[in-house]
Amino acid sequence: MDKDTSIHTRHSHVIVRTMTKDDIPKVVELQKVAFPAMAAEGVYWKPDQLSAHLEIFPEGQFVAEYHEKIIGSCSSLIVKLKSEYQEHTWKDACGDSFFKNHDPNGDSLYGADVSSHPDHRRLGVATKLYDARKALAIRLNLRRIIAGARLINYCENAQLSPLEYVHKVKRHEIKEPVLSFQIRNGFKFIKILPNYMKDPRSLNNATFIEWKNPHFVEKQ
Repeated sequence: MDKDTSIHTRHSHVIVRTMTKDDIPKVVELQKVAFPAMAAEGVYWKPDQLSAHLEIFPEGQFVAEYHEKIIGSCSSLIVKLKSEYQEHTWKDACGDSFFKNHDPNGDSLYGADVSSHPDHRRLGVATKLYDARKALAIRLNLRRIIAGARLINYCENAQLSPLEYVHKVKRHEIKEPVLSFQIRNGFKFIKILPNYMKDPRSLNNATFIEWKNPHFVEKQ
């Protein structure tokens, strides 16, 4: 079996489904492995927070399974920003770690988190999780998906401003796997969100990213 076929076969074994309460302990452990620097600061989902997400917006919480092992997850809520591209922090958007800002009448699916196991990052896990979010946004007729996304290699290029860093990433002069992946998946970089959340890799910065739902129908 050649390499490409092997990768395709392994991709097909990754199943994305909605999260259940039984998944919660496994997602907590995944968070610690996926974000070790942030976990060391205590920044990762706790069981009571994940339970709240399931109670508030169950269809917005996904896990990725590979041979019955959870190797990816993502958490989402619906929001409506005061202005189209309002500068905000993670807490401003989500309310808090219990998603108290979830608004069923909002127009945007907000990506609060995506995590994938570092030993399984060539299986298309993030792509499948993003596709699940896109399908959800289309099904719920939401106008767009937005998020504040990490710049995980910015700490190694801190001589640049965050915006200069992003421009170099877009010109393929700096390797930044998260933003490059998001652009390949149809997201547009809007602007820098300073002091977005406590993140030593991003030096607390994030990128405001947006994917517009091509099937959105304006409500009458």
